Amino acid sequence: MGQDRTASPAAAPLAQGRTTTREQSRCRRWDSLGLENRGALARSPRGISQWVDLLATAAAMGRGRHVAAPMARDPRPARRAGPDPLGACVHRRLICVGEKRGSDVGKTKRGKGSKWMVVVDGQGIPLGIHVTSASPGEVTLVDPTLNTIRVPRAGPGRARQKPPRLIGDMAYDSDPLRERLGRRGITVIVPYRPNCVHRRYEDRRLLRRYRHRWIIERTFAWLGSFRRLLVRHERFTSMYCSLLYFAAALIALRRF
Repeated sequence: MGQDRTASPAAAPLAQGRTTTREQSRCRRWDSLGLENRGALARSPRGISQWVDLLATAAAMGRGRHVAAPMARDPRPARRAGPDPLGACVHRRLICVGEKRGSDVGKTKRGKGSKWMVVVDGQGIPLGIHVTSASPGEVTLVDPTLNTIRVPRAGPGRARQKPPRLIGDMAYDSDPLRERLGRRGITVIVPYRPNCVHRRYEDRRLLRRYRHRWIIERTFAWLGSFRRLLVRHERFTSMYCSLLYFAAALIALRRF
């Protein structure tokens, strides 16, 4: 005999009610807001106190601490707090309102900047450093750069300031410079420019040493590897020179 699987008409509402209850329990299980809470969310929100009502509620806030009376006697109306002024109050920062400037900064064809004047030995160790504006030519900066050389002697005596030979590029092509340094006992090895016709001090034998000029270019590459020196951020030249001297000391320690 077969069993009838169709439910009776009286049992149909009961089965439908059970199914509805299961669906409701499933909704409560997976939804944090049940069906009975959705009606409460549909109402309009209550009024929120704005900044103009702050003085009105001061009496209720400071009854026991005598805060309401002084605030109520304040003649100025309540205002919105404006933006903080931008100035020198930033922690560890100096903000310049006007144009940014600095000492020993000059104009060139590529913009503004400073110029390094460095004298090195045969191994590329800096012996003298001079930082100045980028506007004047290198010929006028040779003497101040040589004055910064202080090479101590092995024994007693003054520090040496005059190198026996000075190799430079065509920017140092100047007969008065060769004569002035020649009187001091310094041999200048600088090639003449191609457009120069009268070459009084040209010596092919001395120009053989010009091929060692790559040593100074390598030293400039070493100094340029320090990010603090590649772009000048210091306003004062003394601070920038101190970083340059520190980089030169590191280069000297690495070579020994």
